[in-house]
Amino acid sequence: MDLRIFQPFLEQLSRTPLAPWRADLAKAVERRLGPGAHGDLPRWEAAVAALPELPGGSVTLDQPCVGLCSAASVDAATESRLRDALMGLHPWRKGPFCLHGVRIDTEWRSDLKWDRLAGAISPLDGRLVLDVGCGNGYHAWRMLGAGAELILGVDPTLVFVVQFQAINAYLGQDRLSVLPLGIEDLPGDLTGLDTVFSMGVLYHRRSPMDHLAELQRLLRPGGELVLETLVLEDSGQQLLVPPGRYASMRNVWFIPTVDALAVWLRRCGFKGVEVVDVTRTSVQEQRATDWMRFQSLADHLDPQDPSRTLEGHPAPTRAILIATKP
Repeated sequence: MDLRIFQPFLEQLSRTPLAPWRADLAKAVERRLGPGAHGDLPRWEAAVAALPELPGGSVTLDQPCVGLCSAASVDAATESRLRDALMGLHPWRKGPFCLHGVRIDTEWRSDLKWDRLAGAISPLDGRLVLDVGCGNGYHAWRMLGAGAELILGVDPTLVFVVQFQAINAYLGQDRLSVLPLGIEDLPGDLTGLDTVFSMGVLYHRRSPMDHLAELQRLLRPGGELVLETLVLEDSGQQLLVPPGRYASMRNVWFIPTVDALAVWLRRCGFKGVEVVDVTRTSVQEQRATDWMRFQSLADHLDPQDPSRTLEGHPAPTRAILIATKP
């Protein structure tokens, strides 16, 4: 992968209080993309190279379907080339995206999660934002559409990074990027973010308290954490530690009740902990589509009792909490 593709974003970053960490971030990306980064990377890059030119249009970042719209339609051959190139980056998990009539109907209706949190968080106008485990950047574009000054997205899954590049080849936004990094790859002294999002990450961490402490370190005093994770719907301080898989996932370590999660946040020094939303994930929000043809939520629920997973655990319920660094 040509590292120059990240330069426009790094130039924008150098004009913000995050400038001292620009060189370290660039080096971390270079290490991640060294020899043997991923065997499928050449194929994914070929898919991006095959993207056709599209007519100009209006970039839409504040609507459920992020993308490029125009009154001018593209011919059937161009639409077919566009669809085939984007399909070369299967599976598409987060979205949806719309590009001149081609709708990428992703596994997750990520717009529904955005709707649940957008009105509750502090306004993003002018803010420096970090999105941890951001996937292909769908929510980062929504953050930009909500007025954020700059969004640093990090996700170690390279196909998601390439998906971001494919969409951004048409949207042309330099004030956000998805870097191929995990939170552990960020500079150890990086701090100063106005808002940090951690959505769908906490339950994958072997040490959730360490993750929350790291998120707090990344924030400036008065900065806001937006945390979204799996929870138990029970009351009190309870915790599920799956002995094996959870909804067929191997790497789910801890699922707390909302009460327990709030205590974790306070123990890590956060103030003003507020529960924004608790919603059981539906098969309308997460499902298999033509753009994600693997098994999805419905395949991992008990067919006789969809309130339970195949393993007999409570079906996925997700909560959104916000908290402030003192």
